[in-house]
Amino acid sequence: MEIQYKLTEEDVVAFNLYHVKHSKVGKNSLQWQRYISPLIFLLFAYFLSVFTEMPKGPLFAAFGITAVLWVIFYPKYFYFHITRQVRKMLKEGKNEGLVGEHLMKMNKAGITDKTSVGETAVQWTGVKQLREDAEYFYVYTSTVSAYIIPKRDVYSADGFKSYVRKRMLA
Repeated sequence: MEIQYKLTEEDVVAFNLYHVKHSKVGKNSLQWQRYISPLIFLLFAYFLSVFTEMPKGPLFAAFGITAVLWVIFYPKYFYFHITRQVRKMLKEGKNEGLVGEHLMKMNKAGITDKTSVGETAVQWTGVKQLREDAEYFYVYTSTVSAYIIPKRDVYSADGFKSYVRKRMLA
């Protein structure tokens, strides 16, 4: 099987967001930051009320509202921050091997991916899992890296999926 595809900056951002949303570490990080920070806000309000002469009612109301807003809106900020960081990293250096034209060949031995600057290869035993969302296939070769294959460039999504799964099990 052969697939010619083009990866854009948007595709790389989409992979990183997908990975963070579906990895155990990413989920735990979001949960800790989402719920522990508001507790710290409330503890801060408590200590302010104990060590100063500020009235408790308005103090806890202000910090309580802040805590509730944090819990509601923090996930949007979290994913925005990841998107911004990935874009910054992509702008730092040359990414010809990642962003740009790819030619992927799959056969009984494994996967070979050619770009304008080089070639990577992995045997089927090195493929850890196949994941997908509405727009992409992710062929994971480790817990943090994957071949990103846009479905827009795949002739048959079902055919691709069954081919990769068959080879992974062989």
